[in-house]
Amino acid sequence: MILITGGAGYIGSHVNKLLAKSGMKTVVYDNLSTGHRENLKWGEFVEGDILDTARLEQALREYKVDCVMHFAAFIEVGESMSDPEKYYRNNAAGAISVLSAMRRAGVGKFVFSSTCATYGMPLKIPLTEDHPQNPINVYGRTKLMVERALADFSAAYGFRYAALRYFNASGADPELETGELHTPETHLIPNILAAADSGGAVGMFGDDYPTPDGTCIRDYIHVSDLASAHMLAAQYLDGGGASDCFNLGNGNGFSVRQVIAAAEAVTGRKISVTKKPRRPGDPPVLLGDASKAVKILGWKPQFAGLDTIVRTAWQWHKKTAKPGV
Repeated sequence: MILITGGAGYIGSHVNKLLAKSGMKTVVYDNLSTGHRENLKWGEFVEGDILDTARLEQALREYKVDCVMHFAAFIEVGESMSDPEKYYRNNAAGAISVLSAMRRAGVGKFVFSSTCATYGMPLKIPLTEDHPQNPINVYGRTKLMVERALADFSAAYGFRYAALRYFNASGADPELETGELHTPETHLIPNILAAADSGGAVGMFGDDYPTPDGTCIRDYIHVSDLASAHMLAAQYLDGGGASDCFNLGNGNGFSVRQVIAAAEAVTGRKISVTKKPRRPGDPPVLLGDASKAVKILGWKPQFAGLDTIVRTAWQWHKKTAKPGV
């Protein structure tokens, strides 16, 4: 049995679906503060907060859990800088609460939803797992704190983990049973699609970067490919794999202008752009080297094309958008 914290959210729900389809038993543990009850279509569900260590321990024991996948984190970089207490309490202290409950219940395998934000400003491209970790925002710092706690737990308690550092999660379940439902939505692709649908404009933060078209280049990875990596990581640990960290990305970067062009092709609509100043801390290019995950986990992205990512996101948007939005 696998317990999925934050399993009612965007990435967690895709992972839960894949695990269930693969014949694995799951239980979602979520307080539904940012997750959605309609995503609870697979496995069991326990409503609870990750800071409630006793309730977590009870769920781990009741469902005879042998592995935890942890997605229950706040993810907005800007908010993390304006309200750091919220992020340190949930992302850092909350993760420690999960690990404490696991120790008490005798659960020793942990798959962690980490982030490329732990690296900070890239010193080299593409980023590899041995790149220095110097996060430049509170969100990235809270994730790095958890990674360091995991290393210490592993050394002291015989605990094993896989920390998956991924880049720009995007797209939606091709069968449209789950998808992206953030409030507010800050991710580029859904905001571009919302502009295409409403006739509004999408903001472009900087068009004078040292890139071929002047806009930032990012590594977009389909959420279903992220889900498969999490399942493979759990299987790796189940097979006795040692604690380790893995990048997850396509290794193929796409600029903001390229994403907008792909969205115009998919939707058949012209998308208006509002040029805005650069955002502080935005590197021109952010790409990951995922060869370690390919080699050790046997991971292979199935939805690597930008058109596929945008198409599934657009289909999900059309299914879920409110009239007039």
